[in-house]
Amino acid sequence: MQTPWEYRYAHRMQNIKSSTIRELLKLTEQPDMISFAGGLPAPDVFPVKEFHEACNRVLENFGPQALQYSTTEGHKPLREMIAQSAARYGMEVSADNILITSGSQQALDFVGRLLLDHGDHIVVESPTYLGALQAWNAYGVQYIPVRADENGMIVDELEEALRAGPKFIYALPNFQNPGGSTLSLERRKKLVELADKYGVPIIEDDPYGQLRYEGEHLPSLLALDSEYRGSKDGTYNGNVIYMSTYSKLLAPGLRLAWVIAPPEVIRKLVLIKQAADLHTSSFNQYVAYEVAKDGFIDEHVKLIRATYKERRDVMVEMMEELFPPEVKWQKPQGGMFLWNILPGNMDAVDVFNRAVEKKVAFVPGVVFHPRGDGKNTMRINFSYSSPDLIREGVTRLGEALKEVIAEKV
Repeated sequence: MQTPWEYRYAHRMQNIKSSTIRELLKLTEQPDMISFAGGLPAPDVFPVKEFHEACNRVLENFGPQALQYSTTEGHKPLREMIAQSAARYGMEVSADNILITSGSQQALDFVGRLLLDHGDHIVVESPTYLGALQAWNAYGVQYIPVRADENGMIVDELEEALRAGPKFIYALPNFQNPGGSTLSLERRKKLVELADKYGVPIIEDDPYGQLRYEGEHLPSLLALDSEYRGSKDGTYNGNVIYMSTYSKLLAPGLRLAWVIAPPEVIRKLVLIKQAADLHTSSFNQYVAYEVAKDGFIDEHVKLIRATYKERRDVMVEMMEELFPPEVKWQKPQGGMFLWNILPGNMDAVDVFNRAVEKKVAFVPGVVFHPRGDGKNTMRINFSYSSPDLIREGVTRLGEALKEVIAEKV
């Protein structure tokens, strides 16, 4: 039955759909459900003690400031600390290049508000991060997918996409969500060069960059762009908008992330944020700075890496033992996800339905493909569950896969 409200919503609401992953997370509330669905950090690595102590210090030493309105750009000591950390990874930036946002999802939304008009085209990897698609669907955009393999976006196929005149390229170069792949150094350099050649900016989303379990660190697209342009003045003015977050390093409940961009872009984003929420939580910023300063994150991330590496290895070992040989995957060098490819005649939703009956959940891969293909793919998270739950969950999932594959033969 329609209500009067059905005729009052803005037209753009037709492009906004419920998050498949958010809906799947509701399944975790069912008794005995083992969920590999959400991209959740492990709560047992949250630095609860350090947060408790930091909250007390902030209230004792900076209470009035931390509980007051603040500047839109963000807490300056926090921005300066982020700039110093970025410099260690080859990103020569200043606090003027940085805006603190209420999570990376807000940053993605702000990029849409800043750059997108109805009907614009965006180049994305296929598959790509669902949250980005949700952030930008409201603007009535069209996606130009570029295939990806174990080395990330196939940049040799990018030039044809750039000839269509896209508004920007969206890339997740490190341990991509959902595919788990890492963009090779050769492809990173070529991506930066092609983007410059065609005058198309790059949106670099890097929430997992420090979650590397093996292999060598690769420079960010922003660092490579800065090197390509020969920028040496300590303030970035290039072609990349970079974003990262404390959700994977400290705690997602903080809703703290940041954007690094040329100062003129930051000034425009500040105007957008002023209209959205004035500023990110002052208290959260003070507390995050208090926790993260003096090198705490450098030590804490070692615990996260060790924990997630163990869980990844347990999951891969169990998959090798229990998954049917028809199911293919690659072992990611970091991040939080494993990407599975089923036989071409299969639909992962069928496996999902069977898996839920066995009290285990994952995300069917079709939601990560902007044009609705990839029905035979699935994303599995390994960071959240303990090794014992991973063993039991993969056992159940292996049974579901074998049953559905047998039915298709």
